[in-house]
Amino acid sequence: IFFIFFIFYPPQVAILGVSKSSIKPIFNGKKFKPRLMLPLSLSYDHKVIDGADGAWFTTTLSQILSDLRLLSL
Repeated sequence: IFFIFFIFYPPQVAILGVSKSSIKPIFNGKKFKPRLMLPLSLSYDHKVIDGADGAWFTTTLSQILSDLRLLSL
């Protein structure tokens, strides 16, 4: 991890960590293909947020960031 920037606005109970993006070789089943990767980390209070909700948020955020056209929806 090169750099992590946390976004935290009290009294919210979650922290989203976004690291530096970089080009990584990703295997697509036949060959390696260069892809831009952006590491994300979500930390949250389990007394307030269910793990399924945290997983849904992380997955949805990943899908939106991978297709920037979804930002306009």
